[in-house]
Amino acid sequence: MGVIDEVKQRIDIVEVVSQHTTLTKSGRTFKGLCPFHSEKHGSFFVYPEQQSWHCFGACNTGGDVFSFVMKKEGFDFGEALRSLARQAGVTIPTRFEPEPKKDEKERLYQANGAAAQYFHHLLINSPAGEKAKSYLDSRGILPDTITTFQLGLSQNSWEALKQYLMERDYTEKELLEAGLVIASENGETHDRFRNKLMFPILDERGRVTAFGARVLDDSQPKYINSPQTPVFDKSGSLYAINLAAPAIRQQNQAVIVEGYMDVITAHQNGFTNVIASMGTSITEKQVAALKRLTKNIALALDADAAGEEATLRSISFENTLDVEVKFVILPEGKDPDAVIRENKQTWQELIAGALPVVDYTFTRDESSAVDRLLPLIARIKDDLRRDRYLTKLAKLTGIDYKKLEAASQGYLVRQDTRRTKTATAVRAMPPLLSRPLEEECLALLLQHPELGDSTGGLLPEYFEDSQNREIFLGWQTVSDPTSLKEKLDASLWEQLERLINRKILATRIKERYNQYALRLREEYLRNLARKRAISSSSKTDPDNTIEVVKPDEQDLETSRQLREVFLQKASQGWERGDRK
Repeated sequence: MGVIDEVKQRIDIVEVVSQHTTLTKSGRTFKGLCPFHSEKHGSFFVYPEQQSWHCFGACNTGGDVFSFVMKKEGFDFGEALRSLARQAGVTIPTRFEPEPKKDEKERLYQANGAAAQYFHHLLINSPAGEKAKSYLDSRGILPDTITTFQLGLSQNSWEALKQYLMERDYTEKELLEAGLVIASENGETHDRFRNKLMFPILDERGRVTAFGARVLDDSQPKYINSPQTPVFDKSGSLYAINLAAPAIRQQNQAVIVEGYMDVITAHQNGFTNVIASMGTSITEKQVAALKRLTKNIALALDADAAGEEATLRSISFENTLDVEVKFVILPEGKDPDAVIRENKQTWQELIAGALPVVDYTFTRDESSAVDRLLPLIARIKDDLRRDRYLTKLAKLTGIDYKKLEAASQGYLVRQDTRRTKTATAVRAMPPLLSRPLEEECLALLLQHPELGDSTGGLLPEYFEDSQNREIFLGWQTVSDPTSLKEKLDASLWEQLERLINRKILATRIKERYNQYALRLREEYLRNLARKRAISSSSKTDPDNTIEVVKPDEQDLETSRQLREVFLQKASQGWERGDRK
């Protein structure tokens, strides 16, 4: 059995998802509020028997445990595998670790550094920079601060940066890999950042790894970041860590905020232990990076962003990384930037008054604090910390300590029982570990490059297995399948080799591929309909606090698409299972 299949067998998707949103068992499913978008009524379902999940609300997407972690953490497949393997106690073979390409990476660092200098020069010295400088002045940002953070401006031009860097012997391929330019559908490249205020992102060693960019008007999105590159991993990066590291060590505390301007304002006002996550999702990688500097972390996120997700994550971080995470309660409607500009003393008091997770959760919602916290406290491995949290919860709620302890132990017993049942069910369901139709279809694509111009309507979501989906997504980005390996994480190479060497019939290639694509679409739609039926039959909440969003409309759309599949099959003169 391969390492990916071993992780699948050992991991319970219900337990993984429960770390990010509260799930309620209902019939054969678990349901709750979607962790990917805001909603009042839950449209998110987890299916233990299939080890899968689906959001029937705004996301309208789903997948397996790997796709969930990838979407939630912003991970690629390899990162998700490594994260889940750690949870499952599975050792990742060294051959799955990508080999470093030091010379190539150094070129990307240099290209980013040259781009940062170019953007900074434009902001300081060009007439076009006046608007951006006016904006920074309105935010109270001083010239020295602009220099310290190397802030810049990208021209309102499609190729200004590209031409500047190529004149300095950087290749188009290097600029693509660094995320500085982007390729259009016709293969031509142009600058990724245009007419934006630029925020260089540096690592702890002071190397420019990527950029954040802010629009100078009211257009959306307001901020964009560089894509994932060989030198930039957003899930593991912290804005201004190069400037904040000395203060974090000295003060033995790191304060994590959300945005670039929050950090810049904080540093300008003397609070130099502040860094940003460049988004509301704090990851294990970011906390692990900070652990080398301090074990005391305070989250000062916007009030609506700090919420349940940060609470759920914090105990997980404390459990695995042995760090203490506290929460800063900001005045409603204000971010750190606004608080600091109004009154530095207020900011200092807020940081000093940061609350441990139990106190913070209780201040947000007393009525549900016990239900939300007990499952988290039960998972704490350190006996002293678990006892401290239970004691604190007993004091805040007035519930007897022994009752809380018994309830937390009961939760662990139920989790162990469910994990055992799930593992048994997974082992009894080979289709979860092997999807012959997906693999046969991919093998045709990989072994017959002539199919590259015809997708047959095949979509990534038709591949339920995340490793097959990732290989298909990679295949879509290359013109020559022989170069696909370079695009994929090393953990996917074994599956790729299996598919390339898979024995398949050498006749009726195009016809068989079209049939596979149609069958995959049919299976996807049938599975979607089954999941919706299971979810609907599980809808037993008497208060109707959790419900599927617009089930009738989505049912009708699924039925309509299935009819299209049946008509297409009929027109081709074949029935399901007649041909392989």
